[in-house]
Amino acid sequence: MQAYLILANGRILKGKSLGCQGTTVGEVVFATGMVGFEETLTDPSYYGQIITQTYPLIGNYGMNSEDKESGKIWAKGYIVREACTTPSNFRSEETLDTFLKENGIIGIEGIDTRNLTRILRESGVMNGAITTEFDPETEPEKLAALMPIIKAYAVTGAVDAVTCTEPQCFAPTAGVAEGEEPLHIALLDLGCKKNIVRCLCKRGCRVTVLPASTTLAELKALAPDGLMLSNGPGDPAENVQVIANIRDMLDTGIPAFGICLGHQLTALAAGAKTCKLKYGHRGANQPVTSPAKQRTFITSQNHGYAVMADTLPESVGQMSYFNANDGTCEGVDYLKWNCFTVQFHPEANGGPKDTEFLFDQFVSRMLAAKGVINNA
Repeated sequence: MQAYLILANGRILKGKSLGCQGTTVGEVVFATGMVGFEETLTDPSYYGQIITQTYPLIGNYGMNSEDKESGKIWAKGYIVREACTTPSNFRSEETLDTFLKENGIIGIEGIDTRNLTRILRESGVMNGAITTEFDPETEPEKLAALMPIIKAYAVTGAVDAVTCTEPQCFAPTAGVAEGEEPLHIALLDLGCKKNIVRCLCKRGCRVTVLPASTTLAELKALAPDGLMLSNGPGDPAENVQVIANIRDMLDTGIPAFGICLGHQLTALAAGAKTCKLKYGHRGANQPVTSPAKQRTFITSQNHGYAVMADTLPESVGQMSYFNANDGTCEGVDYLKWNCFTVQFHPEANGGPKDTEFLFDQFVSRMLAAKGVINNA
């Protein structure tokens, strides 16, 4: 069946239906990863967006339940050059097309994703729609009715949509000696990927995942050793109450570590500002430089907003990492709080593990706060 991608600027790209049929509207973005398509689809940070995969062949090693980063697909649609129908991998359980249909996701294949990526790079991310319900070239009246909906679309209420509704507890999977009490981490779920929890549990931590609306009083009732602020979707500045709650939590001196949206919300809590990037950073090949370490790491990223480092008060914190491509802020070490944050994903999946050592730094900070070790 024919499918059409309609962009807010009026461009129409013709392809074939992938996944479910119908019409979906969202913000069209591109991701540059060559692998990790299942992790990408199930990453809550893509809430409200239509994902374009720049790599031309997607689904060639199939889909399997072990690689999901959450319980469902959060994206509004999926765009690929070619969807593999005969995956070859011993872990494969089903095809990409079947996986999309199971999750009720509308996709399109067979379009020039290289050309689409150029459009998004030059014009910036823009709204669009995928439809199998009509031909926009021969049914202009239906196109005219859809265009205002496309142009008016906005990703709002994202964190509220993806966060958990009840606390969830996870036991350590390694690293705890017999008779030893594991470190207890409160993880604020802003759209958390499962691998953040895995990275903490395999370091001997007990993790309690909490709804984004958790207050300081509710956090204190748990008496955790550390606070983890997860990744998540949407405009960070929209989360006014969450930002205020985070500020209250960090003022207690609790050791804290923020990733992606957690990084942005912490900066906002500190008095900094954020801005929307032209086309964002989405993929597993983003170079990030640490001036202190005099090293550049290859990182996995997925975000459309960035912290404006020059708006962060010097007395509060300092930029610890920057993007080697565009110079944007990729990390902050806080002086006011016992906290550090990064824009990239040290838990990777899918992507490089180069910066997973940051979880070890977080553990060291918690141990130092408990007086178990002398320094963090």
